[in-house]
Amino acid sequence: MKHLTLASLAAALLLAGCTSMAPTYERPALPTDAAWPTGPAYKTPADASAATQAQPVADIAWQDFITDEKLKKVVGLALENNRDLRVAALNIERARAQYQIQRADSFPSIGISGEGTSQRMPADVSPTGQAGISRQYSAGIGTSAYELDLFGRVRSLNNEALQRYLATEESRKTVQLSLVAEVANAYLTLGADQERLRLAQQTLESQKKSYELTSRSHELGVASLLDLRQAQTLVESARVDVARFTSQIAQDNNALTLLVGGQLSSDMLPEAQNDGRVTLAELNAGVPSEVLLRRPDVLQAERLLQAANANIGAARAAFFPRISLTASAGTTSNALSNLFDGGTGFWTFIPQLNLPIFEGGRNRANLKVSNVDRDIAQAQYEKAIQSAFSEVANALAQRGTLDDQLAAQTALVQASMDSHRLSDARYRRGIDSYLNVLDAQRSLYSAQQDLITLRLTKNSNHVTVYKVLGGGWNVSMKDTPLDSRGRESNSRVQP
Repeated sequence: MKHLTLASLAAALLLAGCTSMAPTYERPALPTDAAWPTGPAYKTPADASAATQAQPVADIAWQDFITDEKLKKVVGLALENNRDLRVAALNIERARAQYQIQRADSFPSIGISGEGTSQRMPADVSPTGQAGISRQYSAGIGTSAYELDLFGRVRSLNNEALQRYLATEESRKTVQLSLVAEVANAYLTLGADQERLRLAQQTLESQKKSYELTSRSHELGVASLLDLRQAQTLVESARVDVARFTSQIAQDNNALTLLVGGQLSSDMLPEAQNDGRVTLAELNAGVPSEVLLRRPDVLQAERLLQAANANIGAARAAFFPRISLTASAGTTSNALSNLFDGGTGFWTFIPQLNLPIFEGGRNRANLKVSNVDRDIAQAQYEKAIQSAFSEVANALAQRGTLDDQLAAQTALVQASMDSHRLSDARYRRGIDSYLNVLDAQRSLYSAQQDLITLRLTKNSNHVTVYKVLGGGWNVSMKDTPLDSRGRESNSRVQP
């Protein structure tokens, strides 16, 4: 009896090992050019051969990309405490549990049951014509409504859940890569505003001294009241900037605190941008077909496309018969003391066939929905690649001209310093009016501020290039999911 039941279950499992009716998945062709754009904005590095042989960005861990020790510590704290990353890790746990729930349908549910029934029958309805009490006890093991997956419906749903789980993992990688870039940019912005504040403070002190000299000259009748008021405008303008950058630094600190998920000590905050110590000097852009397909957001879109493709198999299988099995075996007796005596065994085997004949077009509509969902997922996958291509192209276009801009801006600052020095000397000798000194000072101050901004743009561009090229998530994360606290988890889901 028990051997017969076990044989039936084994046969059911063997029959269930079929292939899915889902279409064979083929990765769509790359909907972009095979090479990055070229032109005046896309400058080739001086040592093109060295850049070509450089390590791909996706293989560079963020710990190697960032060389500033303070920034490394700040990024490490953000990866531990950032709430967005923690939510992404929790989403992985949720998707993993959903996949395991769906995967459980591939196996029969086996349970042990025990039952006791007592019933009193009055004489007028009793078969013997006498009132009495009847009792029945049973104990057994069995499975209920286990579906034989002959046409791959359960297998397709299982594969869909698996792909959605893997897509959630790619989403977490995208969140982490974005977080590293956001923290680096926030750190650089804070350093740049610290430089702007110092420049404004230095300018304020310098203009106060110039104002005092002009005030004494006015008292002696050498400088006019107009000269005095023009000198005062520079002082007040610098004072406004000191207050503005002081406020901006406080906001930068707040933004960095939000990203890190906690307050940073003063010794971890930057005092300047630390040019040359934040990022690597050169990053290899590679070719689009290799770079774009390794980005986690593109991989996430492809996983969702594969999930939609698998769902078509489940929709197709709904047109075919569905066979389910219910089986049980055990013992039964009218006395609890005799429950396990010889001759009390029983077994039941109930196969059930459900063949759809008329569904009011439900199955056809579900199949159409599945096909449309697959087309939508493909369009979203192609859009993700095109967006990634555009991001890389824009970052490379900016990188190609930044060195020229910096060289020109540095020369402009030097020329403005000379112009201000000469204008001030000519004014002190009575050759020029103070208006020329005022214009020269404003030009110098603006050029110095623009130089700080341009240096920030170059540093931020390094970070952006690293991010859009797929920056090292497979190295820094070791392809290991995080738990709900953002720590690496050892648990893995088996397909």
